[in-house]
Amino acid sequence: MTTLADLCDAHEDVIEVCHVAFRDFGGRAAFSGPIRTVRCFEDNALVKQALSEPGEGAVLVVDGGGSLRRSLLGDNLAADAVKNGWAGVVVFGAVRDTAELADMDIGIKALGTCPMRTLKRGEGLRDAPVAFGGVVFVPGDLLHADPDGLAVLPVDEEDG
Repeated sequence: MTTLADLCDAHEDVIEVCHVAFRDFGGRAAFSGPIRTVRCFEDNALVKQALSEPGEGAVLVVDGGGSLRRSLLGDNLAADAVKNGWAGVVVFGAVRDTAELADMDIGIKALGTCPMRTLKRGEGLRDAPVAFGGVVFVPGDLLHADPDGLAVLPVDEEDG
């Protein structure tokens, strides 16, 4: 796999690098795929819904508003993501069950951890652009992540 640094060098004029210091939690340090999105706040009902569907190598980008008060992803949802073929999950918020997440064959990046589960109100939005860290994550564009960070390429620039 091409490294994120290589992609940045090759596509410097169009690549968007996320300026958030994410931590790695999954068993896969490098991952990439088309973006799908969820926007929610301390409620992971839509995250659960998305990860229960076929991922087909996509990356779910979850805009949790940066909250570290409730976990938006734990071992059960991550297991669903692995089973359903997701390449990764990026959580602008917290995760839990980190020992289990580390053993799963999926990329997971998040701000940090929180042992508290979320509320289940079903509030939020799916498959709409979300923005954080200086990047707009548009469904269908391609997210690339490795230990150096994450970045997005518009889908028409990938083969550049």
